[in-house]
Amino acid sequence: MTAPTASAPFDISEREYKRRIRAWTMYDWANSAFATTILAAVLPAYYSSVAGATLASEAKATQYWSIGLSISLFIIAILSPILGTVSDIMRGKKKFLAVFVGLGVVGTGLLVLVDTGDWLLASIFFIVGRIGFGGANVFYDALLAHVAKEEDQDRVSTKGYAMGYLGGGILLAVNIAMIQMMPGTAGARYSFLSVAIWWAVFSIPIFRVVPEPRSASKALAPGESLIKVSFERIKNTFMEIREFRELFRFLVSFLIYNDGIGIIIGIAVIYGAELGFETVELVLALLLVQFVGIPFSLIFGNLPSKSDRRQSMYLAFVLFNIVLLPIVGVASMKFLPHEITGTPSADFAATATAVGQGKHAVDDPEAMILQGTWETNTVSGAVRGETCAWYAFWCDPTEFDVVYASTAETNARLDFAFNGQPLKLTYSTGPDSGQWAVQIDGQPLLDDEGQAVIIDAHNETVRYDVTTEFRAKDEGEHTLSLINQGGIMTLAQVEVLPPLRASNLGIIVGLILALQVIGGLFAFFLGPKLFASLAETFDTKRSILLSLVAYSIIAIWGFFLNAVVEFWFLAWMVAVVQGGSQALSRSLYASMSPPSMSGEFFGLFSIMSKFASFVSPIFFIISVWLFDSSRPGILSIVILFIIGGYLLSRVDVEEGKRAAQAKEAALAQ
Repeated sequence: MTAPTASAPFDISEREYKRRIRAWTMYDWANSAFATTILAAVLPAYYSSVAGATLASEAKATQYWSIGLSISLFIIAILSPILGTVSDIMRGKKKFLAVFVGLGVVGTGLLVLVDTGDWLLASIFFIVGRIGFGGANVFYDALLAHVAKEEDQDRVSTKGYAMGYLGGGILLAVNIAMIQMMPGTAGARYSFLSVAIWWAVFSIPIFRVVPEPRSASKALAPGESLIKVSFERIKNTFMEIREFRELFRFLVSFLIYNDGIGIIIGIAVIYGAELGFETVELVLALLLVQFVGIPFSLIFGNLPSKSDRRQSMYLAFVLFNIVLLPIVGVASMKFLPHEITGTPSADFAATATAVGQGKHAVDDPEAMILQGTWETNTVSGAVRGETCAWYAFWCDPTEFDVVYASTAETNARLDFAFNGQPLKLTYSTGPDSGQWAVQIDGQPLLDDEGQAVIIDAHNETVRYDVTTEFRAKDEGEHTLSLINQGGIMTLAQVEVLPPLRASNLGIIVGLILALQVIGGLFAFFLGPKLFASLAETFDTKRSILLSLVAYSIIAIWGFFLNAVVEFWFLAWMVAVVQGGSQALSRSLYASMSPPSMSGEFFGLFSIMSKFASFVSPIFFIISVWLFDSSRPGILSIVILFIIGGYLLSRVDVEEGKRAAQAKEAALAQ
């Protein structure tokens, strides 16, 4: 079969049309493994604890990781519009897609070589992989207008997101199992290799099945430079932006509300950890969003579909979840026992014989008893303050001055009487440091496998602010003892952490599933009766606006969040709108872009997305800095949804489509 022309790209059989759509959506399945394993779940932690183990502190490792991420985003933002325009002129969307997929696969696969202390190597390979991932997405998104008819673009785009959720979630689950089962760093390293293989193999269908779109651009005149013409087209696009006024308005609104979505996606796990939720609960919640997002991406993506007779049922089901998830989640927290909901106990108070909640320095004789020959010294801000230099415009390095107590005497010990259950120890590691035994109430502390817990502080590089957490079996008064087994033992403080959140995830998930059954019955029996008229008014823009209402509720709810049951209900609510809102944004943008200029326009779309990746963390960080708490930072995100939603409501989508069609017709002449 010959490739379709740009003017009639869908003059093909229905079977071939569906085949191309399947091949296009399969690429979402392929590259989402990078998003879940490399960007979100595994590599950031591996970079800090393994690749950056020889750096001075965890903060320094986090800083270098952030720098690498910023470099990759900056390069993608610069290249995207240029390469997008070049691909339009020379008919090369698939060629550039192949180049960036190859770049991403190679960079990701090489991460298998990264081991302890290889932070520079990890940064280089990650930057290469991230450039490949971001660059490939520009050309993948640009193919949407050439693969799906305008009336099918919402559905196809959301199907792609659903495939991405499924593929990324499956491989992430496999990789977590690999990390748990394989010794040392092997599980994490081979998980990086598995992402590269997964990405490469499942990218094959889009290259084999989807044809290269033809360009409507005129051929280059003799002596004309491709790069020069590309820059001239980018310049002309900005100068002629009045032709695409509605598209530009949408881009501005997208930049603003996508900032808020980016913050919620990026800091959800960190915020949960700050509130004291267990790592297992957070990882499972991440997997929950991945898999629950599959059906909800398809449901939400069909909200604008007038041809689907179930549209009113879809709308009823989505509205049911947006309204009832917060109500039932908060009610569960209020009325169910805290052992089920994960609501914390009262803060631990000091008693006559044990200190209470808070940080306790080693030079405080009321908190700690040091037995043996110990020396104390102060580590100045000049050393530890280096981790603060990146944020020097609001951070005073002298705030980090701290007293350390150290000893090289074997069997020297620290005894710490406390009222509580979880503890966090802050210490330093180095080439002369050794191992320390850990006891609770005079008995060796055992890990989950029944082995005695030993702190191994030996490290090739001196590293401050290393932390380890311990836990007594129950709440109440206990004594922590650390005993030097040889080498240098250097301690800074012990912190009594807030009460743990005991919860029953089985009951919590059961509550959510029961609510979904009720919601399904409500939508099936009452949806057509109650929401048929409202469903008729829904189009792509209004569906996105509905998702922004849901995100606003999520941000407000997050401000008050204080229980595991709420976190899981909130995570489910994120899954309801996340995939659909982003997929519909992509398809709405495609519908207002001239197909023959899709590479150029999605290059601009990529710039907006990457700019959001820069701005959204800064917006949140400044808010946290002003209020000294993450809660106001979460609440402040509502401003982005309100402003972005208002600007989106002012976009005339039909006028935007008309302008795109007029431009396409002019290019075809």
